[in-house]
Amino acid sequence: MASQAYMDKMQVRQNYRNLWHTDLMRTVQADFPFCCLSLWCGPCVSYMLRKRALYNDMSRYVCCAGYLPCSGRCGESRCPEFCLATEVILCFGNSVASTRFLLQDEFNIQTTQCDNCIIGFMFCLQQIACIFSIVAAIVGSQELSEASQILSCLSDLVYWTVCACMQTQHKIELDKRDGKFGPSPMAIPPAQQMSRLDQPIPPPVGYPPYGQPPPVGYPPQQPPYGQPPPVGYPPQQPVGYPPQPPAGGYPQPGSYPPPGFYPK
Repeated sequence: MASQAYMDKMQVRQNYRNLWHTDLMRTVQADFPFCCLSLWCGPCVSYMLRKRALYNDMSRYVCCAGYLPCSGRCGESRCPEFCLATEVILCFGNSVASTRFLLQDEFNIQTTQCDNCIIGFMFCLQQIACIFSIVAAIVGSQELSEASQILSCLSDLVYWTVCACMQTQHKIELDKRDGKFGPSPMAIPPAQQMSRLDQPIPPPVGYPPYGQPPPVGYPPQQPPYGQPPPVGYPPQQPVGYPPQPPAGGYPQPGSYPPPGFYPK
């Protein structure tokens, strides 16, 4: 039953549609210092990432994140910190893979074909190195022994490099989850402030500011409502127009019509 449940979970994981924020080929470029830290101190980084993946709540810790038959049977609830430290030291590869599965199931992340090829190449190289070591021990050939040692060193180098890149990939994904790349696209927009009547009115677009002379050929500008007109307003009467009537609106008695207007 347990094996069938694990197989069903792996089948569901193949149908995930989301992608990692950074694939394995670009992790060194994305976070080079952390990749170096993962290479030289892999178990410490694995411990930190697993605890961070659990939201720093060690009461949720289960050995190998619940993906192995021994999970939940090692007394993790009594001392989860000690059990996690034991897991990352004695079962380092399983600890990295368990953190990876935990993040994939939480965010529905699929493994790309490129990542699958890199991980598959790592496992194949380990198997070939192991086979060469067994054959060299049985045959007793010095050449096969040297070849097996070279393959073992190469497989170890690839193994630790891939694990460092995987842990850097996990760290970048956790940074994305915790919002360290800035606000998420679905974040709540900031509050907007409404304009008030006591705030200054912005100048109209396309018109010269009030109080400054308009350019040549520009029509006369009316003063804003409620403000006194500028000096010299209204503009002087242009030359060639009839004179304006007096202030009263009508001519003075005796001045209109002018003398000699009507014929005698």
